[in-house]
Amino acid sequence: MKRILPAVLAFGLLGAMTGQTLAESCFDLWMARNTIYDDNGYCFSTELAQEYFDNDDCWTRKPKFSKAERREIEAIKQEEDDRGCKVN
Repeated sequence: MKRILPAVLAFGLLGAMTGQTLAESCFDLWMARNTIYDDNGYCFSTELAQEYFDNDDCWTRKPKFSKAERREIEAIKQEEDDRGCKVN
């Protein structure tokens, strides 16, 4: 029983973690966050972002996000901060 309990607890904790926490690199997190911005018409200013997100269809520097999108952006930003990500 002593050996099983830590394994069960570890599995439970892993199951509660998001996919981005488990698998994604800093670049993947950056892409996920900026894809939400791109989907909402954001006009990117950095060279890296413009390389990946074409500004041809952008219309704003202040996109309006749904509540779910805001939560996802905040979760991604938190994970980026926790990992010390510096993509751009």
